Amino acid sequence: MTDLHPNLVPAQPPAGQAALLRVFVDPSQPLQGGNPVPLVLDARGMSAADMQALAAHHGHESSFVVPADRDDHLCQLRFFVPGHEMEMCGHATVGTLWALRQWQRWSTPRARVQTLSGSVDIEWDEAGNRAWVSQPAVATSALTPAQCRAIATVLRIDPHLPGLHMINASTSRVKTLVRLPAVADLDALAPDFDAMRDICEAIGSTGLYPYALSADGASARQFPKASGYPEDAATGIAAAALWGYLNETGSVPADGVYTVRQGVAMGSPSAIQLRRRADAPGCWLSGETQWIR
Repeated sequence: MTDLHPNLVPAQPPAGQAALLRVFVDPSQPLQGGNPVPLVLDARGMSAADMQALAAHHGHESSFVVPADRDDHLCQLRFFVPGHEMEMCGHATVGTLWALRQWQRWSTPRARVQTLSGSVDIEWDEAGNRAWVSQPAVATSALTPAQCRAIATVLRIDPHLPGLHMINASTSRVKTLVRLPAVADLDALAPDFDAMRDICEAIGSTGLYPYALSADGASARQFPKASGYPEDAATGIAAAALWGYLNETGSVPADGVYTVRQGVAMGSPSAIQLRRRADAPGCWLSGETQWIR
């Protein structure tokens, strides 16, 4: 899954079969990186077990398109990782809507899709050739000192690092934001992956999201609780939670696009773009998508 052909639109896959995408490709490194998405355009005949098996076969978050239950929704999306079904997947939604546009399955400026986390609004950006996906306002919850020490143990970092801060945050699924002093500290992380599920369950999180701020945005890594792989190359809903928290604390610009870079340490550089939503609380998230052949 390494050859990218961004300008060659493949044929629509038969029912139950997947096309392959990379989402959140870093424009500065356009022929590598991003987060792969196997996309099943017609999943009407698939059971949940079938969907999970396909995700396990590919080893990545996978997106499945089924008819919507409501007339005002374009479609319904289901998301599976090798280990379980997910309520929402940001990069898979961005990639799926981009693919639907390329296959001429969606032509309006705006759309709405159903997910297990609720309705998600979509905007098409013609100039950028990308879909922007809505996320609601962030909800945060504090962690106890004992929980923070336990997280530091799993991440194998000094709990007294200058500037270290941890908080649970969510726009769709709870992620634990862990602020580190510098990008070098982020890249050097070597967590205890065997303890990841237990710590996430203990703190009510679906993954640890350590990050560091820089002049041009943020850099991050994602260690999921139980997705079936140890690290994620690009996590849209985690980046949305981070943007929401930084927005609440006055750490992001009032206007413009904010970039969260992820996947660098695992050799899959990704760029997630976020901007404030003007018509409702929350943000829009997007990024570059390419076909994989």
